[in-house]
Amino acid sequence: MAEQGFTPPTSEWYHPAPELVANANVPNYEEVCAQARQDPQAFWAERAETLSWYKKWDTVLDDSNAPFYKWFVGGKTNMVLNALDRHVSGEKRNKLAFIWEGEDGAEVTLSYWRLWQEVNKFANVLRGLGVQKGDRVTIYMGRVPEIVIAMLACAKVGAPHSVVYGGFSEQALASRIEDAQSKVLLTCDGAWLRGKIVPLKDTVDEACSRSDIVKDVIVVKRTGQAINMQAGRDHWYHELMALPHAKPEAETEIMDAEDPLFILYTSGTTGKPKGVLHTHGGYQVYTSTTLSWAFDIKEEDRWWCAADPGWITGHSYIVYAPLILGATSILYEGAPTFPEPDRWWQLVAKYGISILYTAPTAIRGLMRFGEDYPDRHDLSSLRLLGSVGEPINPEAWRWYHRVIGKERCPIIDTWWQTETGGFMITPLPSVALKPGSATRPFPGIEVDIVDEDGNPVGVNEDGDLVIKTPWPSMIRTVYGDDERFISQYWQKYAAQGWYLAGDTARRDEDGYLWVIGRNDDVLKVSGYRLGTAEVESGLVSHSAVAESAVIGIPDELRGNVIYAYCILVAGAEGSDELEAELKAHVRHEVGPIAVPKQIEFVESLPKTRSGKIMRRVLKAQALGQPLGDLSTLED
Repeated sequence: MAEQGFTPPTSEWYHPAPELVANANVPNYEEVCAQARQDPQAFWAERAETLSWYKKWDTVLDDSNAPFYKWFVGGKTNMVLNALDRHVSGEKRNKLAFIWEGEDGAEVTLSYWRLWQEVNKFANVLRGLGVQKGDRVTIYMGRVPEIVIAMLACAKVGAPHSVVYGGFSEQALASRIEDAQSKVLLTCDGAWLRGKIVPLKDTVDEACSRSDIVKDVIVVKRTGQAINMQAGRDHWYHELMALPHAKPEAETEIMDAEDPLFILYTSGTTGKPKGVLHTHGGYQVYTSTTLSWAFDIKEEDRWWCAADPGWITGHSYIVYAPLILGATSILYEGAPTFPEPDRWWQLVAKYGISILYTAPTAIRGLMRFGEDYPDRHDLSSLRLLGSVGEPINPEAWRWYHRVIGKERCPIIDTWWQTETGGFMITPLPSVALKPGSATRPFPGIEVDIVDEDGNPVGVNEDGDLVIKTPWPSMIRTVYGDDERFISQYWQKYAAQGWYLAGDTARRDEDGYLWVIGRNDDVLKVSGYRLGTAEVESGLVSHSAVAESAVIGIPDELRGNVIYAYCILVAGAEGSDELEAELKAHVRHEVGPIAVPKQIEFVESLPKTRSGKIMRRVLKAQALGQPLGDLSTLED
């Protein structure tokens, strides 16, 4: 039974066009799920067979030391073998791998052949600086082609990269350098964002002044402003790439399937950031399978994952999986609304982009400006849309589907994490959709929603989202901290051997999954558990509201009361009358228990640089408490 005071999840259905189903890479979801359940190891081995290996594996899965699972044990490979090396000797050699556009309109295209050459040259540069297999390299850059080249070159020489998003503070960067013990760091002089320069090199200088770990800093010239270049430590990228030893051929290091590919730091709610460790073998199998099946990548597609390469979305679905599949990707440097709110739609029309994958926060931000901007451009090239990063409000889903997809493009709503490496809950293009639901697990993934004791909860009841069986791209450990890996992800349901996702979710009467949000984002009001996402969805479904965030404020009578912040659409103005109207709207849309006690109208919300709302900052501010670590804050 649904909890009292809640509107059950929407029963609205959107069915894919028959021709899309007929031509999909996986036309029958149920069939492949059944195959995966029958023999999971044979299922993943079959997917691994589609890739190149220096030596095939001896064992698909070694679970003898759970939760430290190992995949494709004994296999020899390298991510670059599959992402580049195998393409340049075949028909993809002259196909475009990347089309890059700068915020200032600059353009660069890289064929697979040219990208391979640039990666080889930079691999030789790294080796010339003494970088060897196993050494960690930190990358702190803007969205420029060189960030992709650098990541692939690190993989090629067997040096795990640690990409730090090029907007983090010097404190955040320094802590990640220290944890990874990186002696080599790559950066840019600056990055363009909304017409202004983000001074990346200045931040690097400040971070490096905190310790003497970094011995070499490589600087890509992008913005051209004057920067400090420290003699003996700092090198210009273009000068190193012109040295005689930076030849366009380089040996690809033969790696064990379980050798580290990268460390990616994700903020914990407490303590220092966690270094999530991913490896070459299982990660390449899983990410390429998920992209091929969920987004139905075809030879002629132009794929745009509008994330930053510095996040897991960028690692998996800008850099690695699209290259493994031989796809053509778009990489754009700037913000969605600069210089005008139609920049993205201009890019879709200009490059004939067929698949767009972005975050709900970007969709809601663009919704604010109405339909005129997208309607100025020909969006007919689009055939699939995607969503990532947080649950998408049904209202934003409908706008995306109707205004951008013209009601013909299925929305592939993906739930996954830095730790999972790839999509875990997602529709395939052949699956019927409900706005706001990520539908069901990817084939081969077994999830459940359980109570504190590990018992499955009932229909439309919320509980912990758990993953019940291992998968190839799973986190291998928290870098340098096995105990934290166990305590954070495996301890709560250790008896069952389940991975704790840290999210609350529900399953409806059709078996569709509704991720409510992080456990930290669940409010308890008058004894009822209520996800921030559902209250925010109720507010955003009002025509005056573009975006909202809600928090719980302690209350003697009700435990917590709801305090809401709303950004209004262009042209709307906050007033007491609008506040009363919004409260009535939430009462109708979500239920009386979800009505905010107070609504504040604001111009912006505190967000991480990946677009997630930092509700703890709002709560600390409302309660007059210290704001805590703001290193991940965008502004």
